[in-house]
Amino acid sequence: MPYALFYQDAKLSKAYPTEADVWKLATDSGLVVDAVSEEEAPSPRPVLDNDYEIRPCQLDPNEDPARNKADADREARLELKLNS
Repeated sequence: MPYALFYQDAKLSKAYPTEADVWKLATDSGLVVDAVSEEEAPSPRPVLDNDYEIRPCQLDPNEDPARNKADADREARLELKLNS
């Protein structure tokens, strides 16, 4: 089942094969913050900022989650090369 980043009911990202892929995208985009819960141990845990959500999604016509992930990985590698 593919996953995407949502704000309210609006799909903000392309579909990706796994929830972990969308977490990586959100982290790289600066949408993840560390939060500490008073009920749990005081170690921070990552959460999405500003009510963003990662959830299962329907594919848009002709959308390929595996190709979306490959494209994102390629862009990340290129950005690392440019910043080196």
